[in-house]
Amino acid sequence: EVQLVESGGGLVQAGGSLRPSCEAPGFNFPGYAIGWFRQAPGKGREGVSYFTLGDGRTRYADSAKGRFTISSDNAKMMVYLQMDILKPEDTAVYRCAAKRLIPGFYADWRQHLLYDRWGQGTQVTVSS
Repeated sequence: EVQLVESGGGLVQAGGSLRPSCEAPGFNFPGYAIGWFRQAPGKGREGVSYFTLGDGRTRYADSAKGRFTISSDNAKMMVYLQMDILKPEDTAVYRCAAKRLIPGFYADWRQHLLYDRWGQGTQVTVSS
């Protein structure tokens, strides 16, 4: 089955910006949501942001609000995570994941077990 592909991580100083992307070729975008998650060594997987492809609804972790912006280019089957004012605590492997939307079903977007398609991850490192 089709997996997601991330790119665009890197090394930046605190206060800098990165814009990793997530490609999901062959997906029926209107029927899916995309989540961005991150995991630092020795820590659990944390939901960062979320985007409903059909209607553009977004969600953000408290730590990301005001600094990160999720967006999409549906024609390219791409989702982006603009990350500004990066902090050392943002350092992690960032992965995107796809969740099939089920009519009438609601769950916390931060629950990573709800996602069944994942990318390989892209490293984000923020120096102080």
